[in-house]
Amino acid sequence: MSDALEFTGERFIPGTQGEIWLEHWHRYHFAARWAAGKRVLDVACGEGYGSAALARVARSVVGLDVSPAAVAHARATYGGVANASFVEASCTRMPLGDRAFDTVVSFETLEHIEAQEAFLDEVARVLEPDGVLVLSCPNKVEYSDKRDYRNEFHVKELYREELARLVGARFPELAWYGQRPSFFSVIAPERGAAAGELFEVAGDAPAQAAGALASPLYFLLVASRRRESLAAQPAPVSVLADRDEWIQRDYAKVIRELEQAAARITALEAHVAERDRVIANLERDIATLNASRRAADAAHAAEVAALAATLHAEVSARDALIDAKQHEIDRRGGLRWWLRLPLYRFGLLKSRG
Repeated sequence: MSDALEFTGERFIPGTQGEIWLEHWHRYHFAARWAAGKRVLDVACGEGYGSAALARVARSVVGLDVSPAAVAHARATYGGVANASFVEASCTRMPLGDRAFDTVVSFETLEHIEAQEAFLDEVARVLEPDGVLVLSCPNKVEYSDKRDYRNEFHVKELYREELARLVGARFPELAWYGQRPSFFSVIAPERGAAAGELFEVAGDAPAQAAGALASPLYFLLVASRRRESLAAQPAPVSVLADRDEWIQRDYAKVIRELEQAAARITALEAHVAERDRVIANLERDIATLNASRRAADAAHAAEVAALAATLHAEVSARDALIDAKQHEIDRRGGLRWWLRLPLYRFGLLKSRG
């Protein structure tokens, strides 16, 4: 067995988990009723898992894909399936004979190519006149429009009326089915279900049930040029049950992780709120300290100014006293003062200082 192909999102690879696992495996199980005992062509077979699955009930299966890597992998992986073979070719130019197949299966092919009409012309060529085509493609309204989603690998998605015109021009007898992955409560007899029924309810009105899938994410078409080819094997409601319940467990795990993440977010929000409260208190304290500091600075400046004024006044007074003393010293230092000193002493002259 060859190494597994890398999952890029362009094609399903067995082992890839999630909704894509449900979608792809269910389609091949659904198609098996038209493959039983037939010559089957699986167009865009990819890794080959679906061709090998159909080979369990088919007379023979040819898987066709444009990817050399996918075809090489399919040949290496499913080479031991005696009634299955694989061809590398384009779906618009298939190296296969006219009317070589009773059933053509092609899932999620149309939206990947621009030459959709050429592809269906080739399907019509290789099918027996009463042969059956089973194909699927996204419902553009639900898949892209409502989800505001763009699949980078899709070239041309179709609305229901576009798909009806495209396929109906070559296969006028159409049986429409819808597929939408979801969680289901399955009730089935122990020995297997021979028929089925569908109850689709809304969460706000669970007592009101509809018997049809209102908004399928994918269209599945069973088409033929003859009505009896479709009437021969009517398909009931089809349910793919997950025996190991790994999808449910995975869903529960995701829910637990979301709840844990929500708890962590709540704790972080509380931490952030406490941090914001502390920061607000610190900012308030800083503002108070700044105001106190500004008031203290203003008071200190006023005290300094008052002290400076007092000191200036004292210095001015001392300077005036010193000037007066110096003047007296200068005066007494002259000859005239000394000659008049006796007169001052005997009171004959009155001293001026």
